[in-house]
Amino acid sequence: MTPEELKALDKEVKKLKRISSEWASQLHDLVEDKLPAGYQEIPGIAQSTYDACQAWAEANTRLAAAQLEIAK
Repeated sequence: MTPEELKALDKEVKKLKRISSEWASQLHDLVEDKLPAGYQEIPGIAQSTYDACQAWAEANTRLAAAQLEIAK
């Protein structure tokens, strides 16, 4: 992996972490402000939060593997 590719992957990981945090914040706001009346929103927001976290985890794993490979 080239340094440019590594930098792009690092940027992607940071972006995905931010997106995950934004979804987690929406989930938190739902719990704090809208329940019990907004209970029907739970599945959609929870799934989006899960998907965003999973995308971050996969990208972070790729980044860690690339960094390990460069360190060798």
